[in-house]
Amino acid sequence: MSILAPLLLLLLALAGAPLFTVIAASAMWGFWQTDVDLQTMAISIYQIAEMPVLIAIPLFTFAGYMLGESKAPQRLVRITDAFLGWMPGGLAIVALAACALFTAFTGASGVTIVALGALLVPALQKAGYKESFNLGLVTTSGSLGLLFAPSLPLILYGVVAQQMALETPVSIDDLFLAGLLPGLLMLFALSLYSAWQSRGIHKETRPFDKAEAWAAIKDSAWEIPLPFVVLGGIYSGFFAVSEAAALTAFYVLIVSVVIRREIGFTQLPQVMRDSMKLVGAILLILAVSMASTNYMIDAGVPEQIFGFIQQHVSDAFTFLLLLTIFLLILGMMLDIFSAIVIMIPIILPIAVEYGIHPIHLGILFLANMQLGYFTPPVGMNLFIASFRFNKPVMTLYRATIPFFFILLACVLIITYWPGLSLALL
Repeated sequence: MSILAPLLLLLLALAGAPLFTVIAASAMWGFWQTDVDLQTMAISIYQIAEMPVLIAIPLFTFAGYMLGESKAPQRLVRITDAFLGWMPGGLAIVALAACALFTAFTGASGVTIVALGALLVPALQKAGYKESFNLGLVTTSGSLGLLFAPSLPLILYGVVAQQMALETPVSIDDLFLAGLLPGLLMLFALSLYSAWQSRGIHKETRPFDKAEAWAAIKDSAWEIPLPFVVLGGIYSGFFAVSEAAALTAFYVLIVSVVIRREIGFTQLPQVMRDSMKLVGAILLILAVSMASTNYMIDAGVPEQIFGFIQQHVSDAFTFLLLLTIFLLILGMMLDIFSAIVIMIPIILPIAVEYGIHPIHLGILFLANMQLGYFTPPVGMNLFIASFRFNKPVMTLYRATIPFFFILLACVLIITYWPGLSLALL
């Protein structure tokens, strides 16, 4: 029976059973096997309701969906184009920067591809870039913002890691700082490639236009203060992450609905409904995962896995290499939110035993998962882009290959150079 239960759960997962039911069933089976009262499940699930930082997830998600439904994407493209478009490869760099910033606030790379793709791909095509480059750039840059604050995956990693009772504390403020340099490294590497791809495209080059830059600033006057106020307030200690999330949601609501009137009061319930669907899925999986995590800790599962790995892997270098391969595969199969709440409770204690800093692990985990979004054959962004641009998935496979290897090199640098993530702490 002990063998049949895990097999049954695996079959349920493969058959398409909701992920939270499989996780909950595995936790219940584990507690029942060890004669632990199943009321422990309810206590574990209730733990997440007592976490003040958890309120940041629905608030930032709602703000991100509001921005996506407004005309903020067009204004973001305009202002980045005004300040970066004059550079060699400027329009491509504009696309990279705009996608990264938009993903940071929406927390979902697929939303970025849908919202900005219709603006950026035709503009790049008109500027003379090859179609394969345009498709590859937008498909891959959709996930670049996952390392920049206030990215939801960064917050969620912090929430899960804080439940692990580690000797080294994991604060979300530190995660926001830690993601900055690795994220900029990825942006810089793709910007260099974009500049190289722009060689021979003369009609795109133009002088810096002060009048257009000032017009773009005035057009984006309500959006420009948002990252400075929110991130400045967090890093200065003026307010906590949850307070920053509340301020962001309130500010975006007032600007989008009352001041700019780009979202009507009749649209507001639909935006709320769509954003809370994502939040509900995240919180439900997180709740049952907390119960599953508590069982695994009580049963000593991480220690057993570490003991097995230690027999075959003696150093952190090899462990990180195997972890990178594993995370690339995981990123193709699971969305980033599910991967965090399911795998971090298992991976984090093992990584700490190898001397890997929990903050560094969070950044390399997200960097790898970001890469998995467009890794063939089943990277999620490949299919979203295929649907959005009406192109065969195989076309997207070929288009993303150069971007994949550039970002893979960046991921290896992030993985084996912990100082890049920890320098600002």
